[in-house]
Amino acid sequence: MRIVKAINNNVALAVNEQGHELVIMGKGVGFQKKPDDIIDDAVIEKIFVLETDELSEKLMDLLGEIPAIHLEIADEIVNYAKETFDVKISDNVYLTLTDHISFAITRHEKGMSIRNVMLWEVKKFYKDEFAIGLKALEIIHARLGVQLGEDEAGFIALHIVNARQDGQAMKTTVDMTQVVQDVLNIVTYHFNVVLDESSLNYTRFVTHLQYFAQRLLRNEIVDSGDDFLFDQVQVKYPESFACTAKIDAYLQKAHHATLTKDERVYLTLHIHRVTERNRTSE
Repeated sequence: MRIVKAINNNVALAVNEQGHELVIMGKGVGFQKKPDDIIDDAVIEKIFVLETDELSEKLMDLLGEIPAIHLEIADEIVNYAKETFDVKISDNVYLTLTDHISFAITRHEKGMSIRNVMLWEVKKFYKDEFAIGLKALEIIHARLGVQLGEDEAGFIALHIVNARQDGQAMKTTVDMTQVVQDVLNIVTYHFNVVLDESSLNYTRFVTHLQYFAQRLLRNEIVDSGDDFLFDQVQVKYPESFACTAKIDAYLQKAHHATLTKDERVYLTLHIHRVTERNRTSE
């Protein structure tokens, strides 16, 4: 294998003899390495062969922002899910789950907790995935000494639900895709921008929209009624908040659904991040 790009001493993007890009991890695997350098197989501890080169590159971008151990933890969780419940899981989960775990750990360290308003539904409708979420908490605690709560087990379970590939109804998939695309179009036209589809913020936004569309089409929308964050984002990000009003109008017309306060908060934050580079002020 040859180096494509070293992200740090222990993580690198490589290309194999077939020309397929993959993420490799190991002590010193990227140390003083330049593009096209040959990699010593003896230092390779872990290889992630993902579905597409684009996914490998996005994972590399993420690993430039977070500790590599967070990917190792996500990998251990995915392997547990595959071995215990014999499920097929999309490789995209390595990106989305690693990102979520890293964010959850950061929030925990700062004393910030987010209540999972879907926790009851996750426990009821996705029992196997919730069991994976609980195991994930054990893995995180064993590897990092960080004890996350049941709310996070629920969030992790939803990542597994979204990544499963075993027989999701085609109509639901098509409808979910349409909702996601329609919302992206609303954001694009509202800000008159071209969104950077290669960015992590875009990937995070689309992932959130996929979860939202899934809940919407299953009529599983729940609201915590948290007025404090709602009032905060309305004042801090007025233009992004205004965009959520257009999304709400679309949902009312096309799907006879209304955004909850929680969802307007989450959408506002994601919209602000994904359009931030294109605005001079807000």
